[in-house]
Amino acid sequence: MRRLAASGAAGAAGAAAAPAADSTDCAQGRSPRPRRLIDLCALWDTGVSSPAAGWKRASGIARRRLNEAETLSSVQEAQLERLEAARPGRLGSGERGPVLRMARQPPPPSVHAAILLCLLSLSGAIEIPMDLSQPPTITKQSVKDHIVDPRDNILIECEAKGNPAPSFHWTRNSRFFNIAKDPRVSMRRKSGTLVIDFRSGGRPEEYEGEYQCFARNKFGTALSNRIRLQVSKSPLWPKENLDPVVVQEGAPLTLQCNPPPGLPSPVIFWMSSSMEPITQDKRVSQGHNGDLYFSNVMLQDMQTDYSCNARFHFTHTIQQKNAFTLKVLTNNPYNDSSLRNHPDMYSARGVAERTPSFMYPQGTASSQMVLRGMDLLLECIASGVPTPDIAWYKKGGDLPSDKAKFENFNKALRITNVSEEDSGEYFCLASNKMGSIRHTISVRVKAAPYWLDEPKNLILAPGEDGRLVCRANGNPKPTVQWMVNGEPLQSAPPNPNREVAGDTIIFRDTQISSRAVYQCNTSNEHGYLLANAFVSVLDVPPRMLSPRNQLIRVILYNRTRLDCPFFGSPIPTLRWFKNGQGSNLDGGNYHVYENGSLEIKMIRKEDQGIYTCVATNILGKAENQVRLEVKDPTRIYRMPEDQVAKRGTTVQLECRVKHDPSLKLTVSWLKDDEPLYIGNRMKKEDDSLTIFGVAERDQGSYTCVASTELDQDLAKAYLTVLGRPDRPRDLELTDLAERSVRLTWIPGDDNNSPITDYVVQFEEDQFQPGVWHDHSKFPGSVNSAILQLSPYVNYQFRVIAINEVGSSHPSLPSERYRTSGAPPESNPADVKGEGTRKNNMEITWTPMNATSAFGPNLRYIVKWRRRETRETWNNATVWGSRYVVGQTPVYVPYEIRVQAENDFGKGPEPDTVIGYSGEDYPRAAPTDVKIRVLNSTAISLQWNRVYPDTVQGQLREYRAYYWRESSLLKNLWVSQKRQQASFPGDRPRGVVSRLFPYSNYKLEMVVVNGRGDGPRSETKEFTTPEGVPSAPRRFRVRQPNLETINLEWDHPEHPNGILIGYTLKYVAFNGTKLGKQIVENFSPNQTKFTMQRADPVSRYRFTLSARTQVGSGEAVTEESPAPPNEATPTAAPPTLPLTTVSVTGVVSSTDATATAATTEATTVPTIPSVAPTTMATTTVATTTTTAATTMERPPTTTSETKMPESAPDRQSIWNVTVLPNSKWANITWRHNLGPGTAFVVEYIDSNHTKKTVPVKSQVQPVQLTDLYPGMTYTLRVYSRDKEGISSTVITFMTSTAYTNNQADIATQGWFIGLMCAIALLVLILLIVCFIKRSRGGKYPVREKKDVPLGPEDPKEEDGSFDYSDEDNKPLQGSQTSLDGTIKQQESDDSLVDYGEGGEGQFNEDGSFIGQYTVKKDKEETEGNESSEATSPVNAIYSLA
Repeated sequence: MRRLAASGAAGAAGAAAAPAADSTDCAQGRSPRPRRLIDLCALWDTGVSSPAAGWKRASGIARRRLNEAETLSSVQEAQLERLEAARPGRLGSGERGPVLRMARQPPPPSVHAAILLCLLSLSGAIEIPMDLSQPPTITKQSVKDHIVDPRDNILIECEAKGNPAPSFHWTRNSRFFNIAKDPRVSMRRKSGTLVIDFRSGGRPEEYEGEYQCFARNKFGTALSNRIRLQVSKSPLWPKENLDPVVVQEGAPLTLQCNPPPGLPSPVIFWMSSSMEPITQDKRVSQGHNGDLYFSNVMLQDMQTDYSCNARFHFTHTIQQKNAFTLKVLTNNPYNDSSLRNHPDMYSARGVAERTPSFMYPQGTASSQMVLRGMDLLLECIASGVPTPDIAWYKKGGDLPSDKAKFENFNKALRITNVSEEDSGEYFCLASNKMGSIRHTISVRVKAAPYWLDEPKNLILAPGEDGRLVCRANGNPKPTVQWMVNGEPLQSAPPNPNREVAGDTIIFRDTQISSRAVYQCNTSNEHGYLLANAFVSVLDVPPRMLSPRNQLIRVILYNRTRLDCPFFGSPIPTLRWFKNGQGSNLDGGNYHVYENGSLEIKMIRKEDQGIYTCVATNILGKAENQVRLEVKDPTRIYRMPEDQVAKRGTTVQLECRVKHDPSLKLTVSWLKDDEPLYIGNRMKKEDDSLTIFGVAERDQGSYTCVASTELDQDLAKAYLTVLGRPDRPRDLELTDLAERSVRLTWIPGDDNNSPITDYVVQFEEDQFQPGVWHDHSKFPGSVNSAILQLSPYVNYQFRVIAINEVGSSHPSLPSERYRTSGAPPESNPADVKGEGTRKNNMEITWTPMNATSAFGPNLRYIVKWRRRETRETWNNATVWGSRYVVGQTPVYVPYEIRVQAENDFGKGPEPDTVIGYSGEDYPRAAPTDVKIRVLNSTAISLQWNRVYPDTVQGQLREYRAYYWRESSLLKNLWVSQKRQQASFPGDRPRGVVSRLFPYSNYKLEMVVVNGRGDGPRSETKEFTTPEGVPSAPRRFRVRQPNLETINLEWDHPEHPNGILIGYTLKYVAFNGTKLGKQIVENFSPNQTKFTMQRADPVSRYRFTLSARTQVGSGEAVTEESPAPPNEATPTAAPPTLPLTTVSVTGVVSSTDATATAATTEATTVPTIPSVAPTTMATTTVATTTTTAATTMERPPTTTSETKMPESAPDRQSIWNVTVLPNSKWANITWRHNLGPGTAFVVEYIDSNHTKKTVPVKSQVQPVQLTDLYPGMTYTLRVYSRDKEGISSTVITFMTSTAYTNNQADIATQGWFIGLMCAIALLVLILLIVCFIKRSRGGKYPVREKKDVPLGPEDPKEEDGSFDYSDEDNKPLQGSQTSLDGTIKQQESDDSLVDYGEGGEGQFNEDGSFIGQYTVKKDKEETEGNESSEATSPVNAIYSLA
């Protein structure tokens, strides 16, 4: 970020004054154009273009503010250019001093006038009002050397003012020019400007000469400069026939241009005859005289011709000289382009090296004269081999660093705005490795006359004394000549009141008759200066020239000036007063100039008020008032920062501004100092600029301009856009060899991101035409490399540049290069022998590519024989990449060899690889299978291994197939889907886990090889013992009043044994205070409990679990609703659901609480407090509660595998979380690898099958969709880009999906007919209901009841509870779902819906670690199950 300027309008800011104020100048304390952003007088006031002596006395804040104005924006520079262009010194001399270049558009005349008046007021000049009599004053004139276009009319300007209005006449070549006698010449009305019209013919050259304008009224005569009129000339080039220039290679050469003389001199440049520019460097360059110099000629210079061109300014024409052709004599006729960048190019081409010598100027010394204020150009061009380097020095001192610059490859030294101290001796030193030579140039500085004290207009009262001073300097010393009214002073009538003393005229006791215009002409051999100054004698009382009672608004801490333009003769004295106080304002913070302007060096708030200026002379007095208001400055307090952005990203540039609230603020933006067009990719706000989808064209400087009508502040920032590099170009192959070649390229633009690497690719047209392959990689600092090549490849190369943003487009391909052939030097890789059938063996290999073929007709010699036999080798010649050997025994080892061969010969001897013929199914099954029950969810297996010869292949694993035959609980449907457990390798035992407790199972064993399963073993049966039950379902807490709390629940979905009861634990709490825990035990058929509240203020936390003989199972926790008047926390996180979450497991628990709603019944959660967990699998129960009404939602159970880890300090991946279902799993993780990092999810199943999924950084969660139900997986996440960064390995298991063992009745005809009949009955019933309601009748409404099991429910003889629930026992008249299962009558929002489906999981000790369900996954059942609305019973209930 760079703050550019803070330009306050100071006292010169535009004010809301009377309408007549438009004609006032800066002396009135305001701008001539108050609506402009930058006030012209303020720029002067703030010290931009003139030093401020009072800055050192300013306070720190003011000094900093003023210093900010030293750096100008382009807008301010343009204003200063206009200010300098209107400098009044121009009016006397017609010449402008060193000024800045003009702005793009000329300012309006009102701005010129305002600037002029500002300058006059500062310099102390006093203007006579135009309503008073005054002699003429020249206001505008043409330049001294006036060159005109011959195709246009001639215009010679001369404007003047005076009262009465002056008349004009001209002289030409010092003789009176009679305009009336020439019909082509006219003079503009009320002006002295001459117009010479050639529309009716005539030659402009006839009017060349020296013109001078005279402006006269009765008080005197004013003169213009002597204007030399010349007509521009662009003569034709003389015709000439140029012979070819013959030159020896390495010799110097000068091609002379000799352009025709033009007026002004033409611009010279060299091109070929086909208009291609001649490339110039330190060896070949154009001199200041237009000639083309060759320090040494090379053979490549013959490749073009050379033509000198002259461009003439006024006619806008270009004339071309006949072209030179070169013939270079050389000892090495081959123009090898690879030698151009050779470090010893000349010796490589046989060119003799020599010391430097000067081609221009000749000899060892020369001299040069330059005029003061002009540019000094010194030039030294030297020849030599190698090309010499030029260095410049000044004898006895250093070069002026602020004015000196080197041009033309250091062959020219330019010193701008030369002054006397730049005279002296300069020398240039030309050197190469053979030696050095120097040339001395003696510089003399002369000077045309320049003003030391220019005469000013003199206004006197009768009887006053005065003087006119005319002092000038020059080299040689100029002479001074005085004139009066255009006549030499010596020939004028004598005046006793006037005395001439050299460069001064003294007037004493002047009278009215002394009025005249005096001219001072000072001249030497290099030029002249002419100035007009009148003497006016007036007797006028004081008068104010500005509008009365102006309002001036200024900016705090700025320096300002209150002007009070006045006139009177004698010159009045002016005094300033503030707020009517009697003391004169002068001194301290105030300073009064001679012209009466009041300067306030640093504006403060207390300076606000009414200022009165009083002008007094002997004839009277006049006064005026100015009201000053002080405004706060406009400041950008948060500035845009320099930014570096990649292409396509979003960039925001801030610009926050403070300003005076009474002023209207406008914020605009500039790009590269031009107004910024806000397109659809940009968004401009009050305090920022946002660029979406940054492109290369958005790069540049952005300037925030905060402006009011009084001041403005600017802040600049540079936006650098990083883009992919441009493609390399101009690929060239050199150093061609049998097995290598040098590739050279020209790098493309790196687009602000340095090129880090180059990738060279190749393409061949035999094996894979059109396919590009990576050949090699090189650092970004090189652009030439030697490439190693393979035999018999027709190469074509291209280059890709790489930077941090990305890769460039490939370069255009190079020319092709074919290498010669040779026998192969390698053999194919990845040779394998595997059987695809039981009686064959397929031999495969990876075919060799074009770079390893080494010759035409590449083929492969395949050999094989049985291992450990002395058989002879069988062989075959193959052109592809596979060969099948038939009629092989089952699973026999073979020795295999594959050798490459082409037309040039065979490759090296190949290695021997062992392969096997095809496998057959195993012939035997494991025997003596023994089962030992470990716990309620796991068994141990042991078996006798099969004999190796019965495997008939490679033994992969032993596999156990098992299925759940039935549950020991009556009326509980179970899935009989077969599951499997794998035991890799040749082992005799294993463990099967994740079984359902209290169930009957069957099991079979097989042996597996590469072909498949062998025969099954004898079926074994076993029974799992009783386990702990799952959590009770639909645990609901209701609070009908403040005295009681009702609890209800349903039986566990998975009892895992015979229920013997329920255990309820509850505790009262109030904030962080906890009461005593109370434990209640209930019978297995009790599902309700009513509690009397002992404390109406406290809330209660309830924990409920079911029990079997083994112990208590999972617990579910709920809390009583919050009372309606309980305070609601205000700092609740907005992302938490309006629920109470409890996570309860056997080993670990996570408790969370939720506060109740406010009186408006709005529930706002608190942040849950989570206890540390040590288990990877938990059960989450979610319940929604409100204060006004009770809304039950059954607990939701999910299975989550998570590796809890803390964020590491180094780059890593942690917190990998797996949420599995039966056939898919969602994976999430955390990392600190930065945006754009690519990841890979790797998972391995029980059969050791490894799969990977590539993932982008922003894509989470990742879903694995190809999982198998009931399978155990290991998983890790690692970075694809950064090696060695990986998460820890975690293990998870998918749920077991139940099979559909019943027929789908949805396609049965009787079922479709029944559904149609029911739909018709429902429609009729709806019509009857609407009719009865419209008639005011009544119809019965069925009340919904929850019927719990009572103590009279039947039990078995042994006292155990005959378990059944609504999910497994159909209601009378209900209908089964489409998959044959019984649909539940209550809400579908159950544990089943939120579970993962499939079978549950148990540890070996029988503890529950998973989830249970008798439904399929929600995704699988949504399309196959009928909803409650399709059940006839539920449909009727919904109508009731």
